[in-house]
Amino acid sequence: MASQLKYLCGFGSEFVSEDPRCPGSVPSGQNNPQKCPYGLYAEQLSGTAFTAPRTENKRSWLYRIHPSVIHHPFIHLKSNHISHDWNQTLPSPNQIRWLPFDIPTPSEVTDFVDGLHTVCGAGDPRTRSGIAIHVFLCNTSMKDKCFYNADGDFLIVPQQGVLDITTEFGKMRVEPNEICVIQQGMRFSVSVSGSTRGYILEVFAAHFQLPYLGPIGANGLANPRDFLCPVAWYEDKDVKGYQVVSKFQGHLFQAEQNHSPFDVVGWHGSYVPYKYNLALFMVVNAVQFDHCDPSIFTVLTCPSNRPGTAIADFVIFPPRWSVQENTFRPPYYHRNCMSEFMGLIFGNYEAKKEGFQPGGATLHSVMTPHGPDTQCFEEATNATLCPTRVADGTQAFMFESSLSLAVTKWGEETCQKLDKNYYKCWQGLKKHFNPKWQPDVL
Repeated sequence: MASQLKYLCGFGSEFVSEDPRCPGSVPSGQNNPQKCPYGLYAEQLSGTAFTAPRTENKRSWLYRIHPSVIHHPFIHLKSNHISHDWNQTLPSPNQIRWLPFDIPTPSEVTDFVDGLHTVCGAGDPRTRSGIAIHVFLCNTSMKDKCFYNADGDFLIVPQQGVLDITTEFGKMRVEPNEICVIQQGMRFSVSVSGSTRGYILEVFAAHFQLPYLGPIGANGLANPRDFLCPVAWYEDKDVKGYQVVSKFQGHLFQAEQNHSPFDVVGWHGSYVPYKYNLALFMVVNAVQFDHCDPSIFTVLTCPSNRPGTAIADFVIFPPRWSVQENTFRPPYYHRNCMSEFMGLIFGNYEAKKEGFQPGGATLHSVMTPHGPDTQCFEEATNATLCPTRVADGTQAFMFESSLSLAVTKWGEETCQKLDKNYYKCWQGLKKHFNPKWQPDVL
């Protein structure tokens, strides 16, 4: 499935897209005329309150063959893998590492929705506060089935396998080292070719946006023009028993309808799904001494009401030059008022080259100490400092949150992927204290 994309030239901008088979499908001059072109229905999808400030207001008008309201009643789907009950297990201040999560075998036919598993999170979608972190583990395409999330936005990070995503706005192909964001309420279906795995950051409270650049200036980090959104594409398809799956208040529900939901002929607005290639990130780094805080690698943020404090940040650690003088260059040992969930798309993360594997994850909770393992410390302390490439052939990322995250029962027990030996990677750190130390004399 080829992607049909166009430039998303700035968050909050207005866009118009029509399927070329039906030119003029988006009405001119008004949003909801008495009779829409081609006999279409007008439907607004709102991602913010009607009265939100214009610069923050998110909504799109969809011109479609059937309105979304045509479906049978939703019924509850029992799921053992999606949960926002953060009291299933005792909290743990320990460093946590997961080995690569298992992808179902070919005999266990599993699509994207069936393969969603909640690992950890905090908060409550009913009060529009909090986040959840999931993994998806699947091996087959969704057939005559779509999904939408009434609880919040999905930031999707594929790690293995390509996602061919059909949305109400059009199609996107998302490969490893790319991400996509499907915002609250948008219906989509995922096609895959074989074993597929990845991570999802879900935010309940608000929407993702680009971080402020401050003294960095006008250019740097993720540039708005590199974000892509779909071009309108529709299918006029009658399907008996088409399944619409809704995630609502942390539960899954299913309704049936007799047509494809991807029947939007044209659309316009500021509320769209989008994708981004992580290779386009413009790295900002230290060029004299010390190791900058990881916030310089923020791609997208979901801010809280506290200035400078995020409900969730999406941060990456891309290939770059390391040139600092007289500096321990890897990430410093650290205790943080934030929670840090890390995943690895491919390669070997510089601070933990052993044990932290693609398709696995780590969680360092609020004020839990963490940092380079013994091998990394010894190598970096004794290395000859010269300009060095860091993270070539590697892409690690972090979901960082001001919330204190709880691990689900699936994440702690059912998945059977907890690395109980993770703590040992620091046990070899030796005492180097010398009370008679003298500075080098030049």
